[in-house]
Amino acid sequence: MTHAWVRRSAARRAEAVAVLLPVLVMLVIGLWGLDRGGMWRDEAVTFQVARRSVPQIWHLLHSVDVVHGLYYLLMHAVLAPHPGEVALRLPSVCGAAAAAGFVAALGVRLCRPRVGLWAGLLYAVTPMTSHFAQEGRSYALVAAGAAGATLLLVRAARSTRPGPWCAYGATVAVTCLLHELALLLLLAHAGTLVLARVPARVWRAWITAAAAVGLVLLPLVLVSQGQSAQVAWLSRPGLGSVKRLLGLFTGPARLVTVPYLALVVLALRPARTRPGTFSLQAVALPLVTVPPAVLLAVSRWWPLYDERYVLYALAGAPLLAAAGAERLAARLPRLLPHAALSGVLAVTLVFAVQLPLLRRDRVPDRRPDNLAAVSVVAHRELRPGDPVLFLPSIARRSALAYPKAFRGIRDIALSVPAPASGTLYGREADPGELRRRLDRLDRVWLVAAPFATAPAWYPGSATERAKLAVVDEQFVPREEVVRKGVTLRLYVRRPTYTPVIPTAQPRPERPSAGRAGPGALGSPPGPRR
Repeated sequence: MTHAWVRRSAARRAEAVAVLLPVLVMLVIGLWGLDRGGMWRDEAVTFQVARRSVPQIWHLLHSVDVVHGLYYLLMHAVLAPHPGEVALRLPSVCGAAAAAGFVAALGVRLCRPRVGLWAGLLYAVTPMTSHFAQEGRSYALVAAGAAGATLLLVRAARSTRPGPWCAYGATVAVTCLLHELALLLLLAHAGTLVLARVPARVWRAWITAAAAVGLVLLPLVLVSQGQSAQVAWLSRPGLGSVKRLLGLFTGPARLVTVPYLALVVLALRPARTRPGTFSLQAVALPLVTVPPAVLLAVSRWWPLYDERYVLYALAGAPLLAAAGAERLAARLPRLLPHAALSGVLAVTLVFAVQLPLLRRDRVPDRRPDNLAAVSVVAHRELRPGDPVLFLPSIARRSALAYPKAFRGIRDIALSVPAPASGTLYGREADPGELRRRLDRLDRVWLVAAPFATAPAWYPGSATERAKLAVVDEQFVPREEVVRKGVTLRLYVRRPTYTPVIPTAQPRPERPSAGRAGPGALGSPPGPRR
């Protein structure tokens, strides 16, 4: 009796260490360099929307970003006490740490503690994991929800009570409300049930839970269809997208990728299991393959794929690699007498190889843009009362993220501020009103996104075309400051131009091949997108 109790106690301690150690490692990696000194545009959207009132957020979701509605409401509560970049990213760090713990728990439950330990640690040191752990967006939380739901599926399938299935359905529903493309997780779980050859009782319970998730998600799906223009920038993926995703899941260094894939292949060798038994391979393989494969296939006709949308599928990769390492350790007991420690040392080596990439990822310039750097330039160049024209309106994001740098300026095109208008960047004046406002100015600062200064750019909005036309006709550039993500130009009125307020708005015409926007007004154009 005493010996059995001691063995059970030792086993519980081993399981606890296998789960908690990856959580702690992920927290350390996630907190390292968290305050990198600048938000990029997607984080800035989270920051400025989450600081609005709940009615203002609700107003926004009727026209844009409904897929992130639950996340914005969560971040509203997080940022209320003390808004800042650390608070903005802290939920993602916690989400990544929770995901690492769930991955480890799956390895422990489906195999043994050392497999869970290896899988959790490998998940924590993967560069893709830490990248999104330091993003003020929902993707790390979605990954935590997906890994937690997968663990709940394994538990619910072994239970005859409805409680575990309710917990499973609720977790999947919340995960999908954080981002609707997490709905593909249900397809992965269906694949797991097929591979596990579960009885009809489990299928009925799972179908009921999946149907409940679909009903909860239906309003979100219907509303988001009307906002599909938000993903119009996505392109059709090809073979390069598959190769890139493979490198992100395993790590981009070949010294890591080759052994990683070899372990995965070793894990995929079929093993005999009884019907209804959840093997680690039956859980991990559909999770890592089904969501990316389905989204890539659909995106060949309807582009929806982006690697961050399938971050949650990453959890299956370290589980397979750890299962392969376990098979290798079982075959080479003499060469690996201390297999658990050997696996931890191997993961440490993986971390060391990828450390330079992790370090570079904590530099603000590794993101598509750095709005903090834009705000520094604006603070240095702009003075209270200066008229400013944002081109296009999304260039206003730097002012919304860092309003102190733009305090006191006159936003010439703005008609209704962003929070009151229920939009991300505010509602601008119509072309006629914009012309009248500009005709009264002798100088104006242009804050332009890089693509807006490219000669080939032609805006779809009449107001944006009016900005280009008036600046082209009435002003000449005096000075320019270019930083990654923005171009600031000071324009002064042409000496020989006499402003005339038009009595009727001329119909805009598409510029000819020789026509250029502000980039052709005597100064070099900004960088092309």
